[in-house]
Amino acid sequence: MTQQLLMIEDDNRLAAMVGDYLRQSGYGFTHAADGNSGLEALDNSEPDLVILDLMLPDMDGLEVCRRIKSRSVNSDKSNVAVLMLTAKGDPMDRIIGLEIGADDYLPKPFEPRELLARIRAVLRRGAEVNPSNGHANGSAALHKVMRFGTLEIDRDARVVSVAGTVRELTSYQFDLLVAMAERAGRVLSRDQIMEAVRGRELEAFDRSIDVHMGRIRSAIEVDAKDPKRILTVRGVGYVFARQQD
Repeated sequence: MTQQLLMIEDDNRLAAMVGDYLRQSGYGFTHAADGNSGLEALDNSEPDLVILDLMLPDMDGLEVCRRIKSRSVNSDKSNVAVLMLTAKGDPMDRIIGLEIGADDYLPKPFEPRELLARIRAVLRRGAEVNPSNGHANGSAALHKVMRFGTLEIDRDARVVSVAGTVRELTSYQFDLLVAMAERAGRVLSRDQIMEAVRGRELEAFDRSIDVHMGRIRSAIEVDAKDPKRILTVRGVGYVFARQQD
């Protein structure tokens, strides 16, 4: 099935160029020129990924991102991936965007090939282990669930829960958590953590790794300000605690 992309971008010329390139690369493509029409298009379809410009004429792009991500929490809609397009040299927007759940960002101006690489990377991270039916089966799934006290990480279903309650993470944050959990007890530098989940083109988030760790802590810790599961090792990086709860 062709994967569907929705671009929310007020620059019609840029959107037309990107749309032609992505269609030639095998994707379905829809364009909305402002935030409200983008959210309406999202409600009327189920795109696999939204390419979201943060500078929109009618609505702050960060608010659009927040509404997109809240859909999966407040309805039965799937958690669509978001790739933000940000102004070059404006790191605060990138940090805020990542904090509210964006899966990746790309500064403008950009090369279409880099956009395509990032789209492929985000979609690949979010893909199910068994894409033919979306479910893990048999005994193999049992070996994919990691348990640390009340924390459970189901690698096949890509679900994290604490005491039976599912916690929301972006696809990239889930991969970061798995990488840390698989290396429980080992102190890892930021570069080592990113390298553990990179393995694919253009997936590093510079130093915003700290933003993602903060989001993961907010999701899985009892008190994110006093973490017990993911600990900071000053001057080095992070360690995922073996013994928890």
